[in-house]
Amino acid sequence: MFITFEGPDGSGKTTQARLLAEWLRGQGYEVVLTREPGGTAVGDQIRQVLHDPRNTALDDRTEILLYSADRAQHVAQRIRPALANRAIVISDRYADSTLAYQGYGRGLDVDVLCTITTFATGGLQPDLTLYLDIAPEEGLQRRRSSGGEWNRLDAQALEFHQRVRAGYLELIKQDPDRWESVDAARPVEEVQAEIRALVKAKLEQVKRNA
Repeated sequence: MFITFEGPDGSGKTTQARLLAEWLRGQGYEVVLTREPGGTAVGDQIRQVLHDPRNTALDDRTEILLYSADRAQHVAQRIRPALANRAIVISDRYADSTLAYQGYGRGLDVDVLCTITTFATGGLQPDLTLYLDIAPEEGLQRRRSSGGEWNRLDAQALEFHQRVRAGYLELIKQDPDRWESVDAARPVEEVQAEIRALVKAKLEQVKRNA
């Protein structure tokens, strides 16, 4: 089973993905927790380039191709082998981030991005995508107050982050069966409880259909 976490910056994806992985392992499942960009040695090098705030001259097309190179390596080296071994794979971001950030955020052609993404992933789609929703203003404030890595995308104008959120909501409308939207403005424990319930229901559905 392949689960992805999506959402605006500061929505708590990394924390929630980690907590879910810990819970599933406690239930006896084999779990691979990974992230994009990154997840492989090659991907981590690409991540450094993409997130470096000094790379202000990075062209939008260069950006999408770097993300896609990272994703192709991630799928081939990490995700597909884990799924073949019947592990549950949890990824902190995946292909939908490209559509939301580079498509709706940057204004690149979403159809072209879909073609590039399909090539990079070999058409691999998540079984469940958990969207952690939060107002861009609140998410960015969380990022600032956390003292964590402030990357090149975080530094974009508020309008950019608003377009990204609107893009996510549009993606959910287009494929509602795959997505579950979770209010991420609540305390961590409440958000995690809802996520666990959603994942438990999905696992039961998969078992019934097996």
